[in-house]
Amino acid sequence: MAADPWQVDFGRGLTYFMAMAKKKNQNPNFKLIAENRRARHDYAIEDDLECGIVLLGSEVKSLRQGKANIAESYATVEDGELWLINGHIPAYAQAKSFPHEERRKRKLLVSKRELAKLWNATRREGMTLVPLRLYFNEKGLAKLKLGIAKGKKKADKRETERKRDWQRQKARLLRERG
Repeated sequence: MAADPWQVDFGRGLTYFMAMAKKKNQNPNFKLIAENRRARHDYAIEDDLECGIVLLGSEVKSLRQGKANIAESYATVEDGELWLINGHIPAYAQAKSFPHEERRKRKLLVSKRELAKLWNATRREGMTLVPLRLYFNEKGLAKLKLGIAKGKKKADKRETERKRDWQRQKARLLRERG
């Protein structure tokens, strides 16, 4: 038996190092809080961008517990600022003195150039700003990944599903024959 737990001896001098089996040293600060899986089904995502979010202390504590819902929310440009509407962050139990509103408008932080791009996409091209993921990045800051999307019609959804099924079948056939 090998002394190193990541080293397997197969006999006759063959030794296999399971370096790939080791999990990479992941950053403990990165944490996915909420994901909007329905957005990829209901919208055709053209582009996405990462933006910061302005939060209160009790909201950050609640997010650290992994509680949030962005499934029914959207973003909009109002008065030259970007806002997240209808994002749900439940109240933090220990913050009884200064609780926050659970579904308040939250300001999103982007550069002026990105804001102009988003305004053009929503006003001129008829796109929608859909939140895709809410997470803490490697530095421990709360970030929101916004998708610039166009709504899918029912026929588009069917076509996407057909393509997905065909890709699955193709992969299955290649596995069986290959």
